[in-house]
Amino acid sequence: MRRWLVVLGVLVVVGLSAAVYFLKPVTGPARDLTLVGDVERGNYLIRLGGCVACHTDAKAGRAFLSGGAGLETPFGTFVPPNITSDPQAGIGGWTIAQFSDAMSNGMGPQGHLYPAFPYENYTLMSDQEIADLYAALMATAPVSEPAAASQIPFPFNVRLAMAGWKNLFFAPARFVPEEGKSEAYNRGKYLAYGPAHCVACHTPRNALGALEWDKAFTGSPGGTGGKAPPITRDALIVDGYDQPTLAQTLLDGFTPGFDVLGGPMGEVIADSTSQWTEADRAAIAEFLLAE
Repeated sequence: MRRWLVVLGVLVVVGLSAAVYFLKPVTGPARDLTLVGDVERGNYLIRLGGCVACHTDAKAGRAFLSGGAGLETPFGTFVPPNITSDPQAGIGGWTIAQFSDAMSNGMGPQGHLYPAFPYENYTLMSDQEIADLYAALMATAPVSEPAAASQIPFPFNVRLAMAGWKNLFFAPARFVPEEGKSEAYNRGKYLAYGPAHCVACHTPRNALGALEWDKAFTGSPGGTGGKAPPITRDALIVDGYDQPTLAQTLLDGFTPGFDVLGGPMGEVIADSTSQWTEADRAAIAEFLLAE
């Protein structure tokens, strides 16, 4: 009897220790939320961060940033929400602290956010960018119609489980430039890993939906992360790209093989990269094609 009590005690201790580990908060460095946001800079970040392509279902006739088309995954269909300034249907009622927590730590007012929202990338943004983006979103025209509800079956609809996922796979931090590299290279690296989140689509994910960082940009075969081609230096060169050509493709969608990129990448080009500055398109091309 005593032996079984010891075993039971050990199991309880192990279980409590696991619960403490997997349920502990995952947060990055504190942000300065007293900074004054600039709407114009924030409007550029809306385009830089791919907000329009995800959160606007133009094919369904929805208004700007009022909710996107569903993203189908093995864990369910995630519908990007209304992020206009409407206080009920959108995020107009959020404080900058709540917005920062969502962008930086994947924690929204409703609880843990799913990584279908790429907070793993947005966490790299600067404090000033968070303030600017918040100011721009609060200045959008409010749309009172909420987005459709996501369809996430049990047990994936238990948000608390995301606490364990974050403790396993999420390490919030701010971008640190790579020493010995040019300013343009580091800008491109920041964009690819940060707000533009190229790495989120063009990298395979494991069975739990976490990015396989050691295979960054090698392409996603489908499944959890959707299907996307490799965009490593070698893959891009095989496809006929050099830095000017890649930058041009991000502007107009035409490939070196005289094809036109469509599908999700076509939407990214139309709603995002074509509206970047020439310097940002050149920077991301420099990073992706660097030796």
